[in-house]
Amino acid sequence: MYRILLIAFVLIFAGGCTYTAKITDGATAVERKQYDVAVPMLQREYKRAKSRGQQGAIAMNLAISYRETGRDEPAVEWFQTAYDNGVGPDALREKAAALKRLERYEEAIQTYTDLGFEIGSRYEFRKDIAGAELAMRLKAEREAQKVPEYEVTPVAFNSAGADYAAVALNDQLVFTSDRSAATGEETYKWTGRSFSDIFTTDDPTSGAVSPFNPSVNTEYNEGTPAFSPDGNTMYFTRCSPPAKRSDAYCGIYRSERTGGGWSPAEKLPFVTPDANFMHPAVSADGTRLIFSANLNEGWGGYDLYTVDRLPDGNWSQPDLMNRAINTDGNEQFPTLDGDTLYFSSDGLEGLGGLDIFRTWPMEDGRYAAPRNLKMPINSGADDFAYIIVQRNGTGVGSTTTGYFSSSRPGGAGSDDIYAYTKTVLPPPPPSPDPVVYRNVLDVTVVEKIYEEPGNPRSRVLGLRPVPNATVIASIGDQSRTVSTNEEGQLSLVLADDQLYQFRAERPDYLSDEGRFSSRNLPRDPEAPEQRYELELEIEKIFRNQEIVLENIYYDFDESSIRQDAQPTLNELAEVLTLNPDIRIELGSHTDCRGRDAYNQTLSQARAQAAVDYLISKGISTDRLAARGYGESQPIAECVCERCTEDQHQLNRRTTFRILE
Repeated sequence: MYRILLIAFVLIFAGGCTYTAKITDGATAVERKQYDVAVPMLQREYKRAKSRGQQGAIAMNLAISYRETGRDEPAVEWFQTAYDNGVGPDALREKAAALKRLERYEEAIQTYTDLGFEIGSRYEFRKDIAGAELAMRLKAEREAQKVPEYEVTPVAFNSAGADYAAVALNDQLVFTSDRSAATGEETYKWTGRSFSDIFTTDDPTSGAVSPFNPSVNTEYNEGTPAFSPDGNTMYFTRCSPPAKRSDAYCGIYRSERTGGGWSPAEKLPFVTPDANFMHPAVSADGTRLIFSANLNEGWGGYDLYTVDRLPDGNWSQPDLMNRAINTDGNEQFPTLDGDTLYFSSDGLEGLGGLDIFRTWPMEDGRYAAPRNLKMPINSGADDFAYIIVQRNGTGVGSTTTGYFSSSRPGGAGSDDIYAYTKTVLPPPPPSPDPVVYRNVLDVTVVEKIYEEPGNPRSRVLGLRPVPNATVIASIGDQSRTVSTNEEGQLSLVLADDQLYQFRAERPDYLSDEGRFSSRNLPRDPEAPEQRYELELEIEKIFRNQEIVLENIYYDFDESSIRQDAQPTLNELAEVLTLNPDIRIELGSHTDCRGRDAYNQTLSQARAQAAVDYLISKGISTDRLAARGYGESQPIAECVCERCTEDQHQLNRRTTFRILE
């Protein structure tokens, strides 16, 4: 549920006033992220559905709504119902993920295995199956322990909402919650609860809590606080409403203690308006922040970054932490105990959802290979925000106490805070074998699996490896050309502190490029061999077949390229740069409303605007053609006066085709 409150609530205000319009059906409620509103609507609509197709679509939306409001038990059943009514593999994929979150690992493995056979690629679900198998092994190991390493109990102040990210401030515990006492009268229609605020408790063993200072809490979402060592500076996440026609992004804010209160919060200067900045953690000397962000230069999803507060009070630019920590998944909720970094990841091998990992800088300055904290700290659900509050003794038999957050089943709400006591157990005997350090990168060339083979407009079911593809690996001025094996893979031992560039090619495919940095990868005697993965996705060339470009929008009666369309066109420009021998046609289509001649002229202007944008990115004019189709080639066949708005939207599209 962490994703609802701090990752995806970037969408809370998206769409502006359209989200205040009355919702009259379940599908619209789901589209607008109003999942709590959607559930009762969809239940009624399913009973009235007259066809198998209608039942499947409604069941899928209902399962998604249950998932997004933290109710995985009914979600499993409705995903299965959706699959039984023809929704396809996506429903089984979601069912398997929900089973994993519920720790029904054997059922999850079987479902993932069935999925692999159905779409024709076991590769697609290898990590999911490996994580479930790891969870079963760890569960057996824990049950065999004579003395448990961890004792875990939920805290008394958990509510029926979401409570998470506890931190210590003097004798208080400060945490995030969307309980009914939060500021503001509005209901967050995603969850059916309040927007999140920061709260505090003087006694974690009681249920008594109080709102944090009103200069920090607002009617919007605040959360994940962190404090300087002296307790006088507070850093936290806030998501406030966007300006007109802009997206809502989360930022990191700072507030200073002033007498008995706190100053109005200010956004930190390194926060940019085009990404989410969240989950700050403060170093022991107060001069460094570690945080999570989804910046373009990251390795994928959310990554961890560091910034330093300089002697003049300014901040350095964010520095991306290395690939031993960051993955192509999500790394979030960092916390610090001295120089030991705890964080959560769904990209490292784990038990399901986010798992908590621990790492620390070694003598050479590199971070150790991240260690999974295992069960019972980690579960099949999301586990995050691990902190240490107190140590009692040193050595074997000593204990550590603290808190972490989890969305595991059986809690009071969607997210809950848990207290733990960790006992230091005797270490395992050292290995007599000499330590040999190896960092290995597995590069896999993959392609999309289409629901209708040969039709790039059909649904993508997953990815499969491409055997015998050519990969050109480069380090600086040196390059080497190799071929992938029958599993579409090649493996290489990495040299230290290098930036590797890869290019994948195959006849009749569009080439792809990727990169991997071995900067500061660990040399950890307890985990001397580390393996990393990189996917290169090559696209089969479908000549003279129309492919829709997603997220290309125009203002009414306008042809100029809007800012929110530029990322898609930038990606197309990169494809054309990587594949200099192909020519494309950019096509623009309107819906049926308006005069034929007007639609033809407007669509031609829009297609030409897309071509002009690509030319501005360095693509040669002779590789591009612009063609406006007006309303002549609709995808959705309907009588114009009876077309739904969704059908009109399908017909309004920008496309490209690769020419002979």
